[in-house]
Amino acid sequence: MGKERRLSNILKSDGKALIVAMDHGTNSAPEGLESMGEIIRQVKAGGADAVILNPGAAKRYDEEMKGLGLIMRTDLPPSLMTSGVHASRKTYGVDQALAMAADGVIVNGGTGMGVEEITLDAIAQTVNECEPWNMPVIGEVVPGGFDSPKDVRTVKNLAANARIASELGVDLIKMPYIENFGEIVKFSFVPIVVLGGAKTNDDVEFVQSIKDAIDAGASGVAIGRNIWGHRDPALMTKALAEVIHGGASRSDIEKILRG
Repeated sequence: MGKERRLSNILKSDGKALIVAMDHGTNSAPEGLESMGEIIRQVKAGGADAVILNPGAAKRYDEEMKGLGLIMRTDLPPSLMTSGVHASRKTYGVDQALAMAADGVIVNGGTGMGVEEITLDAIAQTVNECEPWNMPVIGEVVPGGFDSPKDVRTVKNLAANARIASELGVDLIKMPYIENFGEIVKFSFVPIVVLGGAKTNDDVEFVQSIKDAIDAGASGVAIGRNIWGHRDPALMTKALAEVIHGGASRSDIEKILRG
């Protein structure tokens, strides 16, 4: 009671979600997010289901967020001036999320020395404090931390991270997509959405990669720069929505992206 209603504002009736990540402003000044209110309006028009925001943005853009699920970021990543291990620090609690009428919270985590000692405790703590309030928790888990090299993002490591997050009690997982993703999905007992990664200039191939992830068992996406950094955020959102919720083919994708 309560949690299912909140989750329904993120995961739609088909069990899938198109989440737009706009929480990048706590470690940089991201080009493309200067006018966040306008971007929110565009992704809503394109068919986004939910948006990830930091608390300050959630407060500032409350009006624009009407009709969208709100996922509030609860931790603070290292700034771009920091090198080495990427271990986010838990900063906000469920009280801020409740005050913002959030539908869920998100917290970073991952395995690996220097990362798991900080972040897995943060996930467990977040689950513990959110459960009495029926607040869904999304665990964003990446082996070695968010900016880890690709060579540690193996099927074995990602499967372990998915299982650990599931066992810690999260309601949804966000993680990178790689080939043989189905071998990762089967070790999780909660839905997994794939993160968007670095900005790409090949729109069709990017959206096709999301289709591949859905076909492999992903329950949607949580994408940032490849949506709000696109020349037409509403159009990119529409193409992704058609893949995630409409089962669009590659030829459909090409037609949509041609406008």
